[in-house]
Amino acid sequence: MMRALLLVATLAIATLAQEAQSTPPVPATATMDAGLSVPVPEPSEKAMSYYRSGVALWLFDVAWGLLVPGVILFTGFSARMRTWAARIGRKWFFVIALYYIVFSLVVFAIDLPRVYYEDFVRQHAYGMSNQTFQKWITDNVTALVVSLVIGVLFLWVPYLVLRKSPDRWWLYTGLLAVPFLCLMLLVTPVWLDPLFNDFGPMKDKALEQKILALADRAGIEGSRVYEVNKSVDTKALNAYVSGLGNTKRVVLWDTIIARLDEPELLFVMGHEMGHYVLGHTWKLIGLLSTLILLTLYAIHRTAGWVIGRWRERLGFDSLADVASLPLLLLLFSAYFFVVTPVGLAFSRQFEHESDRFSLEITRTNRPAALAFVKLQQDNLGNPRPGPLVKLWRASHPTLAERIEFCNTYRPWEQGQPLVYQHLFR
Repeated sequence: MMRALLLVATLAIATLAQEAQSTPPVPATATMDAGLSVPVPEPSEKAMSYYRSGVALWLFDVAWGLLVPGVILFTGFSARMRTWAARIGRKWFFVIALYYIVFSLVVFAIDLPRVYYEDFVRQHAYGMSNQTFQKWITDNVTALVVSLVIGVLFLWVPYLVLRKSPDRWWLYTGLLAVPFLCLMLLVTPVWLDPLFNDFGPMKDKALEQKILALADRAGIEGSRVYEVNKSVDTKALNAYVSGLGNTKRVVLWDTIIARLDEPELLFVMGHEMGHYVLGHTWKLIGLLSTLILLTLYAIHRTAGWVIGRWRERLGFDSLADVASLPLLLLLFSAYFFVVTPVGLAFSRQFEHESDRFSLEITRTNRPAALAFVKLQQDNLGNPRPGPLVKLWRASHPTLAERIEFCNTYRPWEQGQPLVYQHLFR
């Protein structure tokens, strides 16, 4: 998702034209690039089976995400949970907290078989998981507890806004989403991620120094590099830059360290640093906040009609009633599904920009393309998904597009200026 921090440099933008006329020295890793194109590998039958079943499960999950809150809502079960919470909690805050706890436990129990199949059974069946059942259930219970704590701490806010401003609640709640997203970006790397995996210093100190040197060239100061023991859970590969301010960090899964060669790994890290330097986190926060605001407005325009039409069955007559939570979730899921392609289109553009950034700072085209080949093979990827799947599910350009871009993007060989040259030290 969002793994970057904005570093705006107005002076750099002002001097872009002047700096573009000079060419920075070629990094030593560029000598490892043989200049040979890397063909896009055809996916294995296993990968295509994983892809097709994944699409089917995604369609099921979309329907399931509407069905579960819909059943809880239209059977009147939500109103009964509200009545119980009001009888026990009495005061408004405790009513909301108790309702949310019971609602979350019910949804967790209903959803557990689906999650068990998709995240545990299926991943083991395709050889993608190393996770024990004990680790899987522990992680899921931990995630449930975290969601309960966050819900109890923050759910009262939108319901207070609904009570105080029934006509403008969507606007104020959408605006409040911005500081909430920023807060989650701050605390997730430090407090939440370590609940699920062990984060420690990199074991390969020589590689760590090369990553830090690359970060310095990218203008990222005060970086810390962490190696996470992700092989206990999965065989998939990943790396990212997370956090804001003092919590920013470079994180590598131990699986990707073991699988990629040094030039390939440095390209991946250059890509992640590109997100940071190009301010993609702030741009995505702005985009996501806008989409949330539009979605909340759509809910505001239609929820009243739903309540008026089925008031007796629902058991409440106002969105300010906490029993409306399944209705809010149902409508939010439906409307956000509609705007999802917009957010994914921006995400794919940001990922492409980061690929360009990394190629320009490392100039290791062949290792970059080989890294994507390994990602395709180890993550059972389909390099050419269907157009609708790309539209609604792809947060990154297709692997075929990324490999081909790595093969062809070499402006420095023709003495052409680099797009991000002004950002490099």
